[in-house]
Amino acid sequence: MRTRLLIVALAIAPLTGLVAQQKQTPPPGGKPKDFTLPAKREFTMPNGMQVTLVPFGTVPKATVSLAVRVGNVNEGPNETWLADVTGDLMNEGTTSRSNAEIAELTAGMGGGLGIGVGPDQATIGGSVLGERAPDYIRLVADVVQHPRFPESELPRIKAARVRQVAIAKSQPQPVAQEKFDQLLYGDHPYGRSYPSEDQLKSYTVDQIRAFHAKNFGAARAHLYVAGVYDAAAVEKAIRESFGSWAKGPAVVTNVPKPKSGRRVELIDRPGAVQSTLIVGLPVPDPSTTDYTALEVTDAILGGAFASRITANIREAKGYTYSPFSTVTDHYRDAYWAEFADVTTNVTGPSLKEIFGEIDKLKKEPPPIDELRGIQNNMAGIFTLQNASRGGVIGQLQFVDLHALPDTYLTEYVKRVMAVSPADVQRIMRTYLRPENMTIVVVGDKKAIQDQVTPFNTYVP
Repeated sequence: MRTRLLIVALAIAPLTGLVAQQKQTPPPGGKPKDFTLPAKREFTMPNGMQVTLVPFGTVPKATVSLAVRVGNVNEGPNETWLADVTGDLMNEGTTSRSNAEIAELTAGMGGGLGIGVGPDQATIGGSVLGERAPDYIRLVADVVQHPRFPESELPRIKAARVRQVAIAKSQPQPVAQEKFDQLLYGDHPYGRSYPSEDQLKSYTVDQIRAFHAKNFGAARAHLYVAGVYDAAAVEKAIRESFGSWAKGPAVVTNVPKPKSGRRVELIDRPGAVQSTLIVGLPVPDPSTTDYTALEVTDAILGGAFASRITANIREAKGYTYSPFSTVTDHYRDAYWAEFADVTTNVTGPSLKEIFGEIDKLKKEPPPIDELRGIQNNMAGIFTLQNASRGGVIGQLQFVDLHALPDTYLTEYVKRVMAVSPADVQRIMRTYLRPENMTIVVVGDKKAIQDQVTPFNTYVP
């Protein structure tokens, strides 16, 4: 028996070695390809509404998304989340259909209908069978133009939002984000993350109707349709159902003037076993020539799983499980930030390592092999993002929101791959300057104050 086992082991050994050798020398990856934007038809309605139709894929489904340039940025000082509550109540039916009837109707079309409100725009739509796209477009038109705004549903909606705020403020990450936004944007709408309970409860149907009338109109709207559909029937449905929509107000831009400067804001969370960190500052927005190089730099520094900060404080030090950095953008505005939840007793050391990686990338450009790995990863992710109907619409909405040309998408991979090590170093030195970074820490003040106090000032 032992002899047979030995023979089998000897027979397997060469094979095992061969497999290991193959794993160690994988074939080189292919050259990233530029994104080819699907052929699209665009037109503008007489009332100002823009339309983009994109034949896409072979699956007989269509995605419809109406983007309206209205969001939290349009709220007044005492109207935080009024846009969100308006979207919630819009979802409760139209003057001719109840919420239940809309749900049953969309289910029969093979999909559903959702309304989302963000800082800069609201979206209404979903995915249905391609043959039902014209009917679905008519439904979207009804929802945005003729909301019922039932007063009977408002108490329930406000109560749900009150619970949402309470849950968010019980968690360190939203608390840190709220303070970070306040420090950067002050009393600008981007700096008002959450309403008070009293503020939420005070909203009335009349306020909601007024907000809708003031902000929703054809001149602020862009309808996107992507997928497999009857183009003539879809265009007919669009012209018939949206043609009578009032032009309404023009888009209002409210570009902030974010503040930068080295400062530490410590929020006490007694007994916390972790500290939540945000380190960040304002950076160029997507309309600028350096934005793509900034994205690549972010990916190297902290935005990718193989990034330097992640490799340092997660893999090497074990201070945190899932740190990450990102560039968050609004219309003509953006900020970079690193986020991490670290063990309380290494709060100071974690900040030291984060700033150490920032300083290192400022002083030394990254090796070309490291940069190429990040660039290939970014190119692959971009390709995946454009592999679905919703992904293509999302990309088109991005370029339209930021008033960018189609070449932003079609030449994105080329721009990413053109970023050089010297470009990364230039971005670090020009924009990601430690002396301008705001630091927010949520944790046990008694345990971490001495650890974070040294970071109030910048020492080169």
